Amino acid sequence: MELVAMNNNNKQIKALLLKPEVGTLLAIVVLSLFLTVTTTSFLTVGNLIFVARGFSFIAIAAMGVCFVIITGGIDLSIGSVMGLCGVLAAYLSGLGLNPFLVLFTSLGVGFGIGLLNGALIAKIGLAPFIVTLGMLSIGRGFVYVITQGWPLQTFVPSLLFLGQGFFLGLPMPVWIMIIILIIIHMVLKYSTFGWYVYSIGGNEEAARLSGVRVERIKMLAYALCGLLAGFSGILLTARLGVGEATAGMQYELNVIAAAVIGGVSLSGGKGSAISALFGAALMGILRNGLVLHGVSAFWQQVVIGTVIILAVLMDKLRIMYFEKN
Repeated sequence: MELVAMNNNNKQIKALLLKPEVGTLLAIVVLSLFLTVTTTSFLTVGNLIFVARGFSFIAIAAMGVCFVIITGGIDLSIGSVMGLCGVLAAYLSGLGLNPFLVLFTSLGVGFGIGLLNGALIAKIGLAPFIVTLGMLSIGRGFVYVITQGWPLQTFVPSLLFLGQGFFLGLPMPVWIMIIILIIIHMVLKYSTFGWYVYSIGGNEEAARLSGVRVERIKMLAYALCGLLAGFSGILLTARLGVGEATAGMQYELNVIAAAVIGGVSLSGGKGSAISALFGAALMGILRNGLVLHGVSAFWQQVVIGTVIILAVLMDKLRIMYFEKN
């Protein structure tokens, strides 16, 4: 009986260590301990709040792109959607529109762009890489059209509160990130839609033969990705208090990297909202650590890119080791 119990415990430990989030969580713990020992300001309330607010924007968009990547797709237009929805909210605020109308209109644009991406990919059969790359350019073009290259400083106070305000000692973007995390986790784990998303990523043809409406699920996955990217862009622009032409530029790289580092598989079928959150947190802590150690901004990109590759490599080696043993 003891031998059986021991084997069961070993299997449970192995199953736990095979979870993609575990490797990222361990990396967060190790990096946090290192920064706590080597700096005097990392483990302070003010710095931790700053770090959490900093990575919350990436985490929200990364949780959205989870839907797409889990189905086996990719969305390169995230950064442009973030920028477009952010500057659109600033522009509409300047027209004196109701804040709720501004918010819902801007979010509707993000949702619509994602839905269009999904329709072109799922219904017509175009390659996700090409469609979203083209939409990246289109979205950025509309950002330039709206701003004309000039910053828009017209956010109403109620929208600024979403990006700059605090509630119970935590920044509003952090609270929003937590709420979205809970919602997406429940959707992916317990809803029929979530099961369909995983089944499409695991084997699209098998899912189709099982009666899953693959095209509709894919379209909705891209639409949700666009919606959350737009929401993240609005929060980011509200945090800065200005709608700039460069808003969201190259954020698609950080968002996709956060999801992948957290354990969302680019081959589809694996990942979760928690994976995206952990990946974004790891990148946020790493950036903060580089700043605290006085690393030049020019070298920071080199270090972060290297860590991304090493994190994915170590996760792959970890899985291979435990599968063999």
